[in-house]
Amino acid sequence: MSSFRNHRVIIASLFLPTTAALGESSPPTPDYQITQDSESTVPQSNSANQKQQPAYRQRQPGQLPLVSIVDDLTSRVITPLASPQPDIPNPFTKFVKIASPQPGTTPSSNSAHASNSSNESSADSNAPSQVPSLDRSFTLFRPRKFQTTHQDVRHSARLQRKQSRSTSRRPTSVARGSNADGGYDPWHISPNTHCNGGLKNAVDSVKGRLLQRLWVGTLGSNTDGFGSAMRKNIDKRMRETCDSVPVWIPDGEFESCYDEFCHQVLWPCLHYAVPDAPKTKCFYESASFKQYRSVNQRFADVIIENYREGDMIWVNDYHLMLLPALLRSHPKTASAPIGFFLHVAFPSSEIFRCLSVRDSLLKGVLGADLVGFQTANYARHFRQTVSRILAYESLPKGIQVEGPVAPVSTGGEAEKEWRESAEGKKGKEKGRFVDVGVFPMGIDVNSLREKKRQPEVQYWVQLLRQRYAGMKLIVGRDKLDETQGVRHKLEAFDHFLKANPEFQGKVVLIQVALQTTESNELAGGVSDVVARINAAFSTLTYQPVVFLHVQEVTFSQYLALLTVADAFMVTSLREGMALRTHEYVECQEERNRALILSEFTGTYSYSGFRSCFAVNPYDTRGTAKAIYQALTMSDEEAASRWQDLHNHVVTQTAQAFTTSFLTRCLRAHNEHASLSTDPSLVPSLDVPRLIPKYRHSASRLIFVDLEGCLWVRDMSKSAMMEMCKSGKGPMVELPEATIRVLESMADDPKNEIWVLSGLPVKGALERLAERVPKVGIVAENGCFVKTREISNKSGGQSNGARWINMVANLDFAWKGPCVEILNYFTERTPGSFVEERATSVVWRFWTGPPDSTAPIDDDATITTNDICSPSSNTATSPSSDSHYSDRSWARRQAAEAQNHIFDSLGERYGLRIIPGQNSFLVLPNNISRSTAVGTILHPGGPACSPLGGGAGVGDADYDGWWSSTTVGSGAGRTSGTTGGRVSSAGESTLVLGIGGDEKLLRRLNELDDAETVSTSRRGTDAKWKLDPREVLGVLGTLAQVR
Repeated sequence: MSSFRNHRVIIASLFLPTTAALGESSPPTPDYQITQDSESTVPQSNSANQKQQPAYRQRQPGQLPLVSIVDDLTSRVITPLASPQPDIPNPFTKFVKIASPQPGTTPSSNSAHASNSSNESSADSNAPSQVPSLDRSFTLFRPRKFQTTHQDVRHSARLQRKQSRSTSRRPTSVARGSNADGGYDPWHISPNTHCNGGLKNAVDSVKGRLLQRLWVGTLGSNTDGFGSAMRKNIDKRMRETCDSVPVWIPDGEFESCYDEFCHQVLWPCLHYAVPDAPKTKCFYESASFKQYRSVNQRFADVIIENYREGDMIWVNDYHLMLLPALLRSHPKTASAPIGFFLHVAFPSSEIFRCLSVRDSLLKGVLGADLVGFQTANYARHFRQTVSRILAYESLPKGIQVEGPVAPVSTGGEAEKEWRESAEGKKGKEKGRFVDVGVFPMGIDVNSLREKKRQPEVQYWVQLLRQRYAGMKLIVGRDKLDETQGVRHKLEAFDHFLKANPEFQGKVVLIQVALQTTESNELAGGVSDVVARINAAFSTLTYQPVVFLHVQEVTFSQYLALLTVADAFMVTSLREGMALRTHEYVECQEERNRALILSEFTGTYSYSGFRSCFAVNPYDTRGTAKAIYQALTMSDEEAASRWQDLHNHVVTQTAQAFTTSFLTRCLRAHNEHASLSTDPSLVPSLDVPRLIPKYRHSASRLIFVDLEGCLWVRDMSKSAMMEMCKSGKGPMVELPEATIRVLESMADDPKNEIWVLSGLPVKGALERLAERVPKVGIVAENGCFVKTREISNKSGGQSNGARWINMVANLDFAWKGPCVEILNYFTERTPGSFVEERATSVVWRFWTGPPDSTAPIDDDATITTNDICSPSSNTATSPSSDSHYSDRSWARRQAAEAQNHIFDSLGERYGLRIIPGQNSFLVLPNNISRSTAVGTILHPGGPACSPLGGGAGVGDADYDGWWSSTTVGSGAGRTSGTTGGRVSSAGESTLVLGIGGDEKLLRRLNELDDAETVSTSRRGTDAKWKLDPREVLGVLGTLAQVR
């Protein structure tokens, strides 16, 4: 299978990582000097009156100098609300002086000092004459800026496009920068403050493997004033220098889509907030969803225009939920690999169903080959929502979509005409499967380690430690949205100070606030709580809450805060992966301090983060208690907790996220493409062409399915009744014709025959082993393997065949609860029954007329009704139409049962569910027919026979036995002499696989001398196709070849 390295990846995100900013580009980050606010300056040796700012900050064009965290602490009482200034100035005014003097010197005075109040002068006179100074080397380098989920750039108060570009960035007289062509452009490329930082970092972390990529998104600023010539110039330079293609959207259209629909309707719903009456009314009376659909269509047009054969398309986040279906419905991108990843939470169906446009959003997402989520809970919510709202079959692995991807619903006659079209009718018979997976995002650990070792970070670490010596620091970094729970955090901190007066004056909460919309900030209700806490507990030398906006803190300062913090606190009411907690854990490599984490974050759902102090943000007392425990725990406990957290951070990285998602997307697409291939394109088995290869091979290894190939079982109700009464009948008695063919094939000394089955050992397979002992058997889809009985010609003896339990070390405590769940559904599904086997459980949910349009899983236990029914290849009969409602009910029940088993037992016991057309199988994970074949082929494997085992290859799913080195050398060409077949020069082993297991057939195709034959009557990667009813005849013909 090809790797994503061989493909160009088109990454669609609402905002590009870079943008086109008006004006001249920024200078190369010089250390600028200011002459005001002398207390925030450093005296230079050549002039006592010239001051230099010690902060490592770039000055942006058209902006006032940005204050650093030090200046912020020195210049104001940190509250979002304007409040009366205290009579005595903020005691943090002396903070910056720590870094200023050299040993043996004191800060110089100037006129600014003289203007201070007498109270401040008195405070200065009581200060120590000698202040420990920092290493002077910290001020000798230029500042740097870093890109991460926290960006060192200046943000506007709102993300709304009208305000995202302030008027200061659009002066009437614009400075122009020259370009490479000798012309002049009134703009320059700069980092986009609105981009998804976590996604950008994840993509950048795999630059070495993701060699070709193309970003598609908006600039994140007003663009109506850009002329056509300027847009073309931006398109060209962004494509050449940034691998980016801008999407040009009218400002009004984007505003309505982003501010109204995305932020006021979709964002609250995805974070478990039921739309209230005012917002709902506003939504219904506006055209915001039309604008949302229009924005998605503009993205689709740009991607289609730039798409080329072989590209992968990666759609990101809730802003573009309609985009996958728009791409899938276009002829140019209909066959492209498309993945969709949701970076935020996904609610339960009871919440999502409140949206009036729920159908369009879900169908839009289902246009992808793979839909990814941050946690298993969000993936489960999505599957359940699709099942309950769209009535699609929802399985643990994904969604079975009936028919092709419809165009995004526009209402009226357009959609009706499509449904009545010939394409729609054809698609209803075809359908497609959409994978649903879990891909937790992480951080680039190596990059963060390099950044935290930068000298400027160490500078701020020393400064903060000296300033807050003897105090405990709690750090938080959140948006001021209501869902981020900042108000709940502050309320808990207030309760902590009241309940533990001994900590008053000794604990400081430094809260960094990320940008959000004005309405969301007001809804967060943070300002009054900050003012109340500071008013209640502040003293001349202590302020409990320090409130900073993100534009006031550089990334170096932020890393320093994480390094010196005694606790990091996240109290989100609902959130996906909180990557800031990963950054905190990595920065605590030396101190190993505590993490206080909300139970409602996606991060907490992973076992690696269970070593944090988990809190329910709605429980103020419980959160306050967690703060106390985090600040008072022993160093041994802190180190143990941190080690567990760190193990997860360094394992689930940004590289692992990107690689796993793109690999799974490509694999899912290839699987879907093979299943959707027209079976008529696969040639029928040419027996005359196969016979010469069969005759001249030194040895032959033959794998053939029992059910559906060698044996057609009668799954009718009458056959089941007969089996239940007498223990015999067509369900347990193999036909004599099958026995004779197997005996004839096994008598040839060159042949090694293996029969693959999903049946239990007792019954039909036990009888087969007695009748034909020279045949190897795989039972219960790989859980048991019976070795072949091989005669020793010289001694006249034979080795005894034996059954090998491949799952002997597994825990089967899950079988009892699983059968109990299935019995519950059996009582409510007419005609269904449970088959309990030694290591697996099968539920037959339908025993009526077959449905030819239903899919068959590769590893499903194939029955008569699955494949070999005479009516399965014809049009639906009137009698089957009469049973359509009953079958639909049975399939819905089967989907509910599978989800219930997977959610309650699957992750706990490591189970896999294999869905079939009329049944599904529950068995241990990583066990399949292909893994059993791996044990047969691998030399020295547990099922390797002394004479026949060891074709020189194995199975990747079974201890990595599918080795590329051995596969390339050809089957049968083993270098060892123990347990392997050694072929003479010029001869090789013929591997023949016949069956419907697509996974096994694809892997057998990797062998040099393999012939694969599919009997599934659908799209396949096998080299040949064959009607299941002709299998016995073909094997009989080969048995006569000598």
